[in-house]
Amino acid sequence: MHDRRTKFYLDKQNSKFLGVCSGVADYTGIDTLWTRVGFVVTSLFFFPPLIAVYFIVAWLAPKKPLGLYDDKEEEKFWQGTRANPRRSVNAIRSQFRDVDRRLADMELMVTSKNTRLAQEIDALR
Repeated sequence: MHDRRTKFYLDKQNSKFLGVCSGVADYTGIDTLWTRVGFVVTSLFFFPPLIAVYFIVAWLAPKKPLGLYDDKEEEKFWQGTRANPRRSVNAIRSQFRDVDRRLADMELMVTSKNTRLAQEIDALR
């Protein structure tokens, strides 16, 4: 089975009870404490249905595989992608445009009639 980084998982490593709140926190990028506080406050108003949903999610959702992310930077990237995919795509496009612009600048420098650069390149040979 292939582990997907955009899928919801129970986070048993950071759980207090069944890992649902820590899984929601991991999925959304919201701090685990605030997710738990939100759950408790919401359960005061919608106790029976919310508790039922909590146990159903804990029963149906798979637990988070070990080593799903290589590092914290990758984890933050995937949380941002899940929260707002369009923003992530726009950020990647912007990075590619920047790389393309810098590459074009280097290409222009190498192919220009810059005699000093040509002399330095010949001196390296």
